[in-house]
Amino acid sequence: MRVTVKLYATLSDYLPGGSKNNRIDIEVAEQATVFDVLQPFGLPPRLTHLVLVNGVFVPPDERAGKCLDNGDVLAVWPPIAGG
Repeated sequence: MRVTVKLYATLSDYLPGGSKNNRIDIEVAEQATVFDVLQPFGLPPRLTHLVLVNGVFVPPDERAGKCLDNGDVLAVWPPIAGG
């Protein structure tokens, strides 16, 4: 099945070189979880602060069990400080 992964801010550096902007469409196995999809990108866990599936927050303790569906959009932001 196909999902879109969007990595924001400094996390976009973890996308393969041929990706456009901050997103990539990838093929994943049926019943792939958020954890399964993000693992190959090598993101440090401390930098996966905000994770959304189709705009809905997925808490850290649910990422290993949250299965994705065909066409889902998985978006990840690092911790961001502002003022």
